[in-house]
Formats: sequence, structure tokens, C-alpha cells
Amino acid sequence: MKKFVLFVGGLVALMVLLSTLGPMVFLAVSVLLLYVIFKQFAKSDSTIGKVGWVIAGLIVLGIAFSNIYAVIGVVAAYALYLIIKNWKNDKTEAAGYEKVEEDDPFKNFERQWAELNN
Repeated sequence: MKKFVLFVGGLVALMVLLSTLGPMVFLAVSVLLLYVIFKQFAKSDSTIGKVGWVIAGLIVLGIAFSNIYAVIGVVAAYALYLIIKNWKNDKTEAAGYEKVEEDDPFKNFERQWAELNN
């Protein structure tokens, strides 16, 4: 039952991610343009140039806010990542494998000591 719920959740997250892919691209492009506009604003020496860059920045900021619902796509991508991660953990637990942290020598020692006592 858990695999079925993960599968359905993964399908829903994938459909939401694919449906918001276009706005996600436009949001990324507008954020990149805002960065370039800010850099050009900082380089500009004249007042007219700075005013022009502020106006361009406000226009691009309006475009960015119109695509703000693309954040739903980012949340769907993260949910899909978590679902895939849970799916892989279920496979290793079902096969009888035990996850062992190899960085901690005390965990390995305790596991080996328990194996020797059995």
C-alpha cells in the first residue's frame, strides 16, 4: 500500500512539475536579468543611466512576480525527489540490507560485536 501511495504521489508531483516547467524557466530568466540589471545599475555613472536601469529593473521585476507561482513547480520537484528517495530506501529495507554509517567507527564496532555474540 505504501508503494502505491508513493507511486501516485510521484505521478502527481511529476505532472505538476511538467505543467509549471515553462513558468519556472521564465522565472529563472527574469531573476538572471534582474542580476544583470543590478550589475549594470552599479556600473552606471550618470543619473539618467541609473534611472533607465531602475525602470528596466521594475519591468523585469513585474515579469518575475507574474511567474511567482512557478515556486509550486520547485516544491513539486522537491516532493518528487523525496518520493524517489523513499522508494529507494524501501527497496533496501525490503531486501534485508541494513544501512550502516561507515564514517562512525563505533557503530561498526557495535554491529560487529553484536554479530560475534550471536
